[in-house]
Amino acid sequence: MPDGRRSDEPTEKCGVVGVSLDGRDASRPLYYALYALQHRGQESAGIVTHDGFQQHSHVEMGLVGDAFEAGDLETLKGSTGIGHVRYPTAGSVNACCAQPFSVSFKSGSLGLSHNGNLVNTDELREELAASGHAFTSDGDTEVIAHDLARNLLEADLIRAVKRTMNRIHGSYSLTIAHDDTVLGVRDPQGNRPLCIGELDDGYILASESAAIDVLDGELVRDVRPGELVVLEDDGAGFDSYQLVERENTAHCFFEHVYFARPDSRIDGSLVYDVRRELGRKLWAESGVESDVVLPVPDSGRAFASGYAEAAQENGADVSFAEGLMKNRYVGRTFIMPTQDARERAVRLKLNPIRDVVEGKTVTVIDDSIVRGTTSTQLVELLRDVGAEKVHMRIGAPPIVSPCYMGIDMATREELMAAGRETDAICEEIDADSLAYLSIDAVAEALDSTRADLCLGCVTGEYPYDIEGESTDRDVIRPDIGEASGDPGIAGSDD
Repeated sequence: MPDGRRSDEPTEKCGVVGVSLDGRDASRPLYYALYALQHRGQESAGIVTHDGFQQHSHVEMGLVGDAFEAGDLETLKGSTGIGHVRYPTAGSVNACCAQPFSVSFKSGSLGLSHNGNLVNTDELREELAASGHAFTSDGDTEVIAHDLARNLLEADLIRAVKRTMNRIHGSYSLTIAHDDTVLGVRDPQGNRPLCIGELDDGYILASESAAIDVLDGELVRDVRPGELVVLEDDGAGFDSYQLVERENTAHCFFEHVYFARPDSRIDGSLVYDVRRELGRKLWAESGVESDVVLPVPDSGRAFASGYAEAAQENGADVSFAEGLMKNRYVGRTFIMPTQDARERAVRLKLNPIRDVVEGKTVTVIDDSIVRGTTSTQLVELLRDVGAEKVHMRIGAPPIVSPCYMGIDMATREELMAAGRETDAICEEIDADSLAYLSIDAVAEALDSTRADLCLGCVTGEYPYDIEGESTDRDVIRPDIGEASGDPGIAGSDD
């Protein structure tokens, strides 16, 4: 993680969006869509549009509401464009790595927004630099942009995208603006989400369906793993090309556990429903007698609701209560420079309601434990206001390994569950009991199999070829020195 900042929670890298409209400027719809995706990144925000003649760009550090002033949107002319919100896990925390990344070359202008993380960035950068490409940032997005720009000099748009897909290795959902044409691409394992929506006067691509909802649009479907979607310039429809196919997917289960908005649909499932089902399974696997069930706000709320409901259906005399209040105006705990400051920030951020927990046995439901700072402080806080017993139940398996796919998930040394038994973790956080959800329960809730999920952070085995790490499937890192070829481009009109 850049700048030595560490979160006690997993942190998503980015959100992407792209629109093509019929005669209406795209800037304001893109702006609203980025607001809906603000939870996916808070470091920078940007929009690139094209008016049929030239590209327009506005990219700034900060939240969406801070990055754009009223006049900025007026300068972003054109009915097509892409947008991006960023939280950096690859690349520096500065304006040169903010997105969309723009580049101009002989065949036109190119804008690119990326959610995910490549694992072969360095070798691609070295190969491109050796052939004369100059880089202005240390992020992987610029590497993708330069590779695509080079391929566009030698091939048509569809074949150029396929050549780049055959050279990059890792996790990516991309929205791309090639002059006034907007494209969406999802990596062959479908690790990061991307969906298509229909608006009254056009189409939209977005990381989550919540960005479609805010524009009063209708979700069409998810972009398929390995698929390229090309929006028509007049907003009349889109073309689909299945460029790469794999036997199995590697969907990130943490999208449903933590990252995505509860009102978003990802890969066919409403996130809220999945979280409630995970809570129900948590009761089935490790339910414990208690007086009250408390969610850790905000992401633990749906888990706790499902857990309490399942408990009550099975005869447990337990109530669901909002016993922890969140101060929404306190900055994230990871920006605090010392451990003492981080611990103090937890107390400022979460405050228990004494009347709800005093004299009672409490079950606290959280989505995950990363470093354990929040869990330790929560248990202490609840005991300070009179809780008789505190049980912790976690709606995900133990996080034992870092994420390389675009999520800030700490190093093994910082992960509380790495190399440790649950009983030892329970003792450290001073809970009366602790239980995690099983991997099989997560797969069942997602109506999936282990083979179609990325489980690297909870198994230590990854769906990509990462140096020094084990894989959970046959994976071959691309040889970037080989010509990719262009066979088998399947196209359809949707």
